[in-house]
Amino acid sequence: MKRSQYAVIGLGRFGSSLAKELIKLGYEVLGIDKDEEAVEEMSDELTHVVVADATDEDVIRSLGIRNFDCAVVSIGDDIQASILTAILLKDSGVGMVVAKALSELHGKVLQKIGVDRVIYPERDMGIRVAHQLVSPNLLDYIELSKDYTIAELAVPRSLNGRSLKELDPRARYGCSVVAINKKNGVIIAPTAEDMVEERDVMVVIGTNEQIETFENEVIR
Repeated sequence: MKRSQYAVIGLGRFGSSLAKELIKLGYEVLGIDKDEEAVEEMSDELTHVVVADATDEDVIRSLGIRNFDCAVVSIGDDIQASILTAILLKDSGVGMVVAKALSELHGKVLQKIGVDRVIYPERDMGIRVAHQLVSPNLLDYIELSKDYTIAELAVPRSLNGRSLKELDPRARYGCSVVAINKKNGVIIAPTAEDMVEERDVMVVIGTNEQIETFENEVIR
């Protein structure tokens, strides 16, 4: 089920790219940053923006963040502020709290305080994370070009035992399954007779639109 409202706290390079991609994907995004200039730059890009200190409990309460489905802590280099913000978000009852970690140790602390997902920006681009947040079966997402994408999609129970011939992604959606990652190995260039099972991973290539349609109509 897609989440509809996101709060992104920290509008640096990572936070702003993630927030803008969520907007492109059709979601409402509240952007928060202490830096007035950073907020001003995003004022025309996001649904709402506000200059605020997210380490202030009164601010978190006044912004109604507890009503958001997901909050992303993408604060720059202030580890203390990142941890305190994450704690306040968890205490406020946000459905899902995601936080950017600056180091492995920072990530361990975030996990210990109950953050639902820790992101390491050197490994995870904002655009990729945006797609993963809104698509629970999307395990990885890499843009090959402006239009073409390769994505890893987890096979749900509803497709267990179905063949690629039955799914027919190329004829029906225009995208191609180029590999199936199974528990006992990887099938490269699978044939129409190859079957998928729950928890397999399909590697799919196509345009952004083709993969999104395939995911929405078949995977979910």
